[in-house]
Amino acid sequence: MGDPHRVGVVGVGFISRAYLDTLSGQTAVRVTAVADLDANRAAEAAARIPGAAAVSVESLLGGADVDTVLNLTVPAAHAEITRRALDAGKNVYVEKPLAVTFPEGREVLDRAAAAGVVVGCAPDTVLGTGTQTARAAIDGGLIGRPLSAIATMITPGHERWHPHPDFYYVAGGGPLFDMGPYYLTALIHLLGPVRAVVGTASRLRSERVIGSGPRSGERIPVEVDTHVSGVLEHANGALSTITTSFDGVTTTAAPIEVHGETGTLAVPDPNHFDGETRIFPLDGDEWRTLPTSAGYTGAGRGVGLLDLVTAEGRSPRASGELALHVLETMTAVLRSVDEGRRIELTTTVERPVPVPLSPWTSAT
Repeated sequence: MGDPHRVGVVGVGFISRAYLDTLSGQTAVRVTAVADLDANRAAEAAARIPGAAAVSVESLLGGADVDTVLNLTVPAAHAEITRRALDAGKNVYVEKPLAVTFPEGREVLDRAAAAGVVVGCAPDTVLGTGTQTARAAIDGGLIGRPLSAIATMITPGHERWHPHPDFYYVAGGGPLFDMGPYYLTALIHLLGPVRAVVGTASRLRSERVIGSGPRSGERIPVEVDTHVSGVLEHANGALSTITTSFDGVTTTAAPIEVHGETGTLAVPDPNHFDGETRIFPLDGDEWRTLPTSAGYTGAGRGVGLLDLVTAEGRSPRASGELALHVLETMTAVLRSVDEGRRIELTTTVERPVPVPLSPWTSAT
């Protein structure tokens, strides 16, 4: 299959370990370089990866031994690092969200097209057996025509466990930008693209207290809304409601429920690759669990990058175009909050190609 695809990682914070665990030992890819603003942290990460070098961000982006940049920086830096990589002729796979504003995201894809390179973006959790089995059930007609969906994410806030949670509470953060990409990407896989939105939001308090790590007890400011709800009109006529919150405690609601004419699906958490998909048919009297029927089994974060570099003529499933549509959906919900009106979207996207039931290593 030729030489492995060379990957350079920018940003080796909390989420990087999950990606590196997935990518290590793969035949289709090889991590050749690692960079971080903290040089010591980059060196520690590189030491765990055979053949990888710890380098500066500038060296990695301009290096000849990198084909694709894995951008794991904080959200506020996503667009800048991605643009610099694209200008150097590199493909990019970026952690969600694609950018913190829609114009930035649009510019990223325009630059990629002009440079003849590819952009992919998380989340790739929706390529696992959880969301894909639910999608197969919908596409197979098990609930009849899908009419609506409800997506719910309620937590008391990430400052309780994250030692450096500041970025969750500034522009590009908040529950919608942090967790919304999982739920919205899943809803698009399940029901297709969004054509218009209406949103509402609130902010419980102006400060948060860090609950763990060396900064435990430190107060940080809250600059974004921390409870956001939106109603989404899908192009196929279905209506979805999404609620994301850093202000609640917990919920008994299914992460996603999809209601059809002849049944309801309970879809597992799209922040995870697997989980049970349950169905309650119109003529039934109880929930039953569907057998796993689609998706990458045993997958981990980074499978979307592997899917991208091995796409061979088809669109990558975790594509930049999908991420841009998700980004516009989120920014439109927040714009609706500010303007108090329904917002029509300017982008659309094809539903990604479904994932047949297969080991995640088949992505390579």
